[in-house]
Amino acid sequence: MTTHIESEEHKALRAAVAALGKRYGRDYLVRTVAAGRPPTELWTEAGKLGYLGVNLPEEHGGGGGGITELSIVLEELGAAGSPLLMLVVSPAICGTVISRFGTEAQKRQWLPGIADGTRLMAFGITEPDAGSNSHRITTTARKDGADWLLTGRKVFISGVDMADAVLIVGRTEDARTGRLKPCLFIVPTDAGGFQKRPIEMELNAAEKQFELVLDDVRLPSDALVGDEDAGLLQLFAGLNPERIMTAAFAIGMGRYALSRAVEYARDRTVWKAPIGAHQAIAHPLAQAHIDLELARLMMQKAAHLYDAGDDIGAGEAANMAKYAAGEACVKAVDQAVHTLGGNGLTREFGLASLITAARVARIAPVSREMILNYVSHQTLGLPKSY
Repeated sequence: MTTHIESEEHKALRAAVAALGKRYGRDYLVRTVAAGRPPTELWTEAGKLGYLGVNLPEEHGGGGGGITELSIVLEELGAAGSPLLMLVVSPAICGTVISRFGTEAQKRQWLPGIADGTRLMAFGITEPDAGSNSHRITTTARKDGADWLLTGRKVFISGVDMADAVLIVGRTEDARTGRLKPCLFIVPTDAGGFQKRPIEMELNAAEKQFELVLDDVRLPSDALVGDEDAGLLQLFAGLNPERIMTAAFAIGMGRYALSRAVEYARDRTVWKAPIGAHQAIAHPLAQAHIDLELARLMMQKAAHLYDAGDDIGAGEAANMAKYAAGEACVKAVDQAVHTLGGNGLTREFGLASLITAARVARIAPVSREMILNYVSHQTLGLPKSY
């Protein structure tokens, strides 16, 4: 397996996306956050250049690549200081699920727009009382003639204000057993009974978080994605790319913070020598770099396995990559702020806001503790504690 050796095409993609990111940079993102609006210009340009849909099928307007390519796009935009969070959601989760399990009509309706950035789909799984336990989801869909009626609540749903629709994880009753099973529905954001409310966050991000209330939202029969009986398989087909892309988000952010710190440590002079000459400054930055590189290796392995169709192998690697990248990102940001001292907390240098943002990769889409649970009993074969 040659996941550690990038092809010339991948290197070229990295360089091209890095150039785009550099044109926008951290300043662009800071301005959009301050204005309280989404990063529309960067999103639109990335779509026109074909970067948003690199993982989607060519016959539906995508680049014909995989999560490997899409993770490169997000990592490089992040390293330039302008990551696009909705890359995790719209093309990686929703685009993947629709391209793998959607009907031809659903693919034609959604994939070209998701690929070129003209349409955006959010993803709704998290609920107030379910947390990381997808088996406790209470959003339910029931049949009403040919239609579905969807009722429930969702929280921490990113970018609903920008989205044309939300891919909602609900549950339907199995006619044979009466038990509830997970199903995925495409819910237009202008549907009757669909309500969104912004959640006030301490997090400085261009993309807002929402609580959703679904009150008997009426959906046509073709709103269901894939087979009613394959819900869990379809759900995890979207969750592995989510973890891989969260790793890319974290690695990009960590690289950005580290590069600012290295620049500062080279130039900042106290007592005749640049502070980067001192091992107390240099060694922690070197360790942060090593940890980010190691996390990227696991992310590449996870993406490779997923793109090769190994969902089981990708599940393990994606969880490990997300864990490693989250830890590496938090350490890199912390060390970067520490390297700059008081300047690390100023608005001018723009690193302090990353202290909060870095935590996201530890918490979402699944906490590091749940990943440790997964590795404990799935990989190591230890007994379950829950």
